[in-house]
Amino acid sequence: MTYPELVICEYCDSVWCRSELGDHEIARCGRCRAVLYRASRADIDQLLALTLAAAIVFVIANASPVIRIAVSGMHNEANLLQSIAALSHGSGLIVGLVAAATLFVVPLLQIVLLGWVLVFARARRRAPGFAFAMRWLHRIRPWSMTEVFLLGVLVAIVKLSGMLSVIAGPGAWATAILTVLITLIAQHDVRTLWEPLSARVAVELRE
Repeated sequence: MTYPELVICEYCDSVWCRSELGDHEIARCGRCRAVLYRASRADIDQLLALTLAAAIVFVIANASPVIRIAVSGMHNEANLLQSIAALSHGSGLIVGLVAAATLFVVPLLQIVLLGWVLVFARARRRAPGFAFAMRWLHRIRPWSMTEVFLLGVLVAIVKLSGMLSVIAGPGAWATAILTVLITLIAQHDVRTLWEPLSARVAVELRE
């Protein structure tokens, strides 16, 4: 006798039976309308390629200048980490810590944990610490705010352009690309990796 696969809403704890979805369809909770899961083919090669691209762009975004300001023949520029360090002085320490967490630590953890899981998944193996990585990927997902930082950079450029010569640096463009890549990765429901990998482990244990 087979039992239907159940899905629990993480917002209101309602329990629903999982059903097959068509391409681009979304299953929502009937009580609170929160997203339960999305249609996803869990294309491991595609996800891994996006994750590797995000890792490369992440390094560029943090090592290259985000903005360059010039006035009276003098200029100054700063990358993301330098900007966070500048915010952390004196009374801005809390702001700097929040910025460091949401703009650097969380995206880095997303890329590293997802890359770790996918490298083993591509080899049809379950990564060491798979459950830990998957849980933390789910927990930190809402805390990545690269798009908020990018919006702040654009606002600063517009506001300062009337008084100073302000140019968006390579770091700003890399952040824009990183935001797009993270959005594309988020469209894939990585929770579906539990199913094929768990089934494979069960088969191997029986053998």
